[in-house]
Amino acid sequence: MGTGNYEYPGSKYNQQPHKVAIPPPQPFVKSLKNTVKETFFPDDPLRQFKGQKASRKVILAFQYFFPIFEWLSSYNLSFLKSDVIAGITIASLAIPQGISYAKLANLPPILGLYSSFIPPLVYAMMGSSKDLAVGTVAVASLLTGSMLGAVVNANKEPKLYLHLAFLATFFAGVFQASLGILRLGFIVDFLSHATIVGFMGGAATVVCLQQLKGILGLEHFTHGTDLVSVLRSVFSQTHKWRWESAVLGICFLFYLMVARLVSTKRPKLFWISAMAPLTSVILGSVLVYLTHAEKHGVQVIGELKNGLNPITIMDLSFGSQYLSTAIKTGIVTGVIALAEGIAVGRSFAMFKNYNIDGNKEMIAFGMMNIAGSCTSCYLTTGPFSRSAVNFNAGCKTAVSNIVMAIAVMITLLFLTPLFHYTPLVVLSSIIISAMLGLINYEEAIHLWSLDKFDFVVCMSAYFGVVFGSVEIGLVIAVALSLLRVLMFVSRPKTSTLGHIPDSTIYRSKDQYQNAQTVPGILILQIDAPIYFANSSYLRERISRWVDEDEERLKSSDETSLQYVILALSAVGNIDTSGITMLGEVKKVMERRGLKLVLANPGGEVIKKMNKGKLIEVIGQEWIYLTVGEAVSACNFMLHTYKNAEKPTSGSESGKENRNDNNV
Repeated sequence: MGTGNYEYPGSKYNQQPHKVAIPPPQPFVKSLKNTVKETFFPDDPLRQFKGQKASRKVILAFQYFFPIFEWLSSYNLSFLKSDVIAGITIASLAIPQGISYAKLANLPPILGLYSSFIPPLVYAMMGSSKDLAVGTVAVASLLTGSMLGAVVNANKEPKLYLHLAFLATFFAGVFQASLGILRLGFIVDFLSHATIVGFMGGAATVVCLQQLKGILGLEHFTHGTDLVSVLRSVFSQTHKWRWESAVLGICFLFYLMVARLVSTKRPKLFWISAMAPLTSVILGSVLVYLTHAEKHGVQVIGELKNGLNPITIMDLSFGSQYLSTAIKTGIVTGVIALAEGIAVGRSFAMFKNYNIDGNKEMIAFGMMNIAGSCTSCYLTTGPFSRSAVNFNAGCKTAVSNIVMAIAVMITLLFLTPLFHYTPLVVLSSIIISAMLGLINYEEAIHLWSLDKFDFVVCMSAYFGVVFGSVEIGLVIAVALSLLRVLMFVSRPKTSTLGHIPDSTIYRSKDQYQNAQTVPGILILQIDAPIYFANSSYLRERISRWVDEDEERLKSSDETSLQYVILALSAVGNIDTSGITMLGEVKKVMERRGLKLVLANPGGEVIKKMNKGKLIEVIGQEWIYLTVGEAVSACNFMLHTYKNAEKPTSGSESGKENRNDNNV
């Protein structure tokens, strides 16, 4: 590689430089196969089928899509006892929540119960989480109501609105299942943590404000979800406010908040918060029945039909003129439901030290929503509140969902008449108490201290939802998140490296204050892949680093700059624009009388450099395995020829003074 051994600055030994290897060429088909595998199948789901008999492969495939058959053989009586207790506990929460959230989506209350019967059974068969409790959620309900309500009035055309809700649920299920089958779950990752925090907080605020309709006993209310429309609707009807309804709502809201506070302070008393919504429904219904409060301005649910879910597959009218609205609603609500459900499932899986398969979850969510759309259900997922109760109740497996579904089935068959006198104000109180937990102001403060841009994304989502609409807030937040991704790609970080004293290590001078500049050498590190989107920026940034370093040297007595080393260890890939850019940088350095040196190019990078003939342009003798070896080589040249002129021809100077630095 050179005429002799090179000595590291500050070291007491000499080190023979190493070669930079070029990966052996692979056949195109094999290379493409590996690329597709790493992109879409990083978990290698087919690994378990290797070397298995045909009959065993069939069993494994069946267990993959229906995980219940994987763990059912080891299920025991102790597990059943825990799951029964957890299932009954979450049923007590699911029944009042289901009714409440259906009203939030402008759907008949009975649909909330229907949606807590069939989908949990499907998820218990196909889901991979032990703790997720399936049901309707407030945010998805609000989205469904606002997006469908913008084109169809639920009060004037209830049948059409209902059919569109089923159709939107069907498309949400198809979209979710498709993501899982095609292994495209990374799309959901574009909803960043900051986006979800802001979006959930904004949606929760809007939901709480809309519940003023029930709290104040108003019969007519705006269909808009923004803050201005809601407040205008509330204060333009002050003469219609019902004090009876308001007092009842405030009392029940206070009771629910106290129950939540008790459960928060004493986790073992979680059941108090879990039972509080059902207790509120029972107390409210008894109170209305005894006092005839429905005759004094307190609105009640009214009659709920007995019986199990009617089949609605024939109501999926794909030829509807509102098909595009249903598709858009399905995709938007489906993405939100996936993001929430998978995030909740992973959170609780972490507590119990097991893994859930994101793609399996997507397939399970998709299939349960497809089945739900055919059986009078609207969009369901794994809500945090219900799953937290399930977790705290000591569930062991997804059988708790089956127990909950059975409890809901019994309610549908025999207990629905008991909900006739349930006051709507109680449902509003239940929704408000659940939504207040989604306004995570502490996390927003944490984002401000951690990352200002994430805080901006969070607040943009929040204010977009509160002052615009749910869709506007979501679009703004996702757009800002994508903008940040583009900025990371198009404006990658570059930094200058310095030598850590008494070592062979080179690190960022910004991070390590004791890192020392190497005389006559500028070491730059690029911290991202080099693509067409950032190649021009990097070319200009490298030139600016050189300008700044030369200006610094003019004002001091240090050795003039002669070598520029690019540390490429963080450059995982490079495209043709990047190859061209490095060639241009080489020419610019030559015109300025400087030598360009490369250190530690990765396998993919050196392979493309070889194919693009860039190695010949740079010179094989100027590519090193480590920054330390590159610096040692440059120091050797500087000390040996310190009285000579700066090298002007990269290949000639290298050929005269060095003989075997091979790539």
